[in-house]
Amino acid sequence: MGRSRGGFGTKLHLVTDGQGVPLQVIVSAGQRHESLFAEPVLAATRVRRANGRRRSRPQRIAGDKGYSYPRIRRYLKRRRIAAVIPTRSNQPVQPDFDRETYRRRNVVERCVGWLKENRRLGTRHEKLAITFTAMAKWAIIGRYFRLLHSSDRT
Repeated sequence: MGRSRGGFGTKLHLVTDGQGVPLQVIVSAGQRHESLFAEPVLAATRVRRANGRRRSRPQRIAGDKGYSYPRIRRYLKRRRIAAVIPTRSNQPVQPDFDRETYRRRNVVERCVGWLKENRRLGTRHEKLAITFTAMAKWAIIGRYFRLLHSSDRT
């Protein structure tokens, strides 16, 4: 795991769908920048379509200013994915920035908040990145299970 001024730290890099359901998670050291993990977490994400084939290219990606780098924008453009990422103050403004879509990014923040409610993840008891990732994925599986069973009752 990573070391910061406060001790060991970790970051969860998360991909969710439009309803906030987690699709993929990657763990990194706390001192590493978010932008370094955008491509790996997106490359690892696969969603099953109605016809059974897996889809790896979403229509758009919403991210915060930490992902506003030319490298990430080029990566998304090569894959024909619309980038809904605000520019930082030292960058030229993107004229086609979609504010309405960006406002829906809060579903990711709510999903992260939900993950932090899981005590083992919020307090980061795990010493190894592989076990921390396993606990995050275990929590995500539990959420899928609860979502499936809550829809059965209604």
